[in-house]
Amino acid sequence: MIPPVANNFVAGEDAETALSYVSETNERGIRGIVNLLGEHYDAREPADEDARQYVELVDRIDDRNLDCTVSVKPSQIGLGVGERAFEENLERIVDHATDRDVFVWVDMEDADTTDATLDAFEENARRSDGNVGLCVQANLKRTGDDLERLADVPGKVRLVKGAYDEPKSIAYKDKSVVDEKYREHLAFMFREFDDGVAVGSHDLAMVNHAADLYREHRTPFEVQMLMGVREDVQDELVGKIPVYQYIPYGDKWMSYFSRRVRERKENALFALRAVLS
Repeated sequence: MIPPVANNFVAGEDAETALSYVSETNERGIRGIVNLLGEHYDAREPADEDARQYVELVDRIDDRNLDCTVSVKPSQIGLGVGERAFEENLERIVDHATDRDVFVWVDMEDADTTDATLDAFEENARRSDGNVGLCVQANLKRTGDDLERLADVPGKVRLVKGAYDEPKSIAYKDKSVVDEKYREHLAFMFREFDDGVAVGSHDLAMVNHAADLYREHRTPFEVQMLMGVREDVQDELVGKIPVYQYIPYGDKWMSYFSRRVRERKENALFALRAVLS
């Protein structure tokens, strides 16, 4: 059982509980991005099992007609085993989801996985006619080149600032520089992408910057935020911008919750309020 301290950030330990939460979130006008927690498998069996659970999750979303997508981590569905295992499981999930009109997001992990993730995304995006999205990280020095590559690929791209602790040789460390790069990359996306721009940020300055870029370029975009973080802002944006909430679930909740608290001191305060309320 997930304790109250973590309930703000994780929807439950099983799919049914998570999808009930999605249904309630949809009633608020917020769409869901559901993620089965799990990552860094080095054996094929658990990777295949999580891929199977994603296929089943897609069926449940379709059956309940929820406004919801799914999100997978490459190391969860086989990249730690080998690129072939990852590609096979991602193709299995995307094909099944495309048949049922459920969108699939591919999360980005540490920089060692970037090339394999980009390659698999592009292949699946073209084959599914854009039923796949990819996350890219503004703190990586390579991201400008990656976005140029992705501009003509069907699908969506989510821009985040980046939470992985990468070496200085490949990543920007100064927060102000990362913010500058985030704005620069957003400007490129709104200018060069036909649609499919996703602003993955709780920083209102970045959301407002995206709104300004929309008024200039009229490129459709959406905002994506985490469950349990700035939910008041999410509610305020409903009706103005499509809002998606990243909703994790599963019995591997402890590592996810710990990472959220480490990333931002504000998240620790949210957790403390949950205990005291």
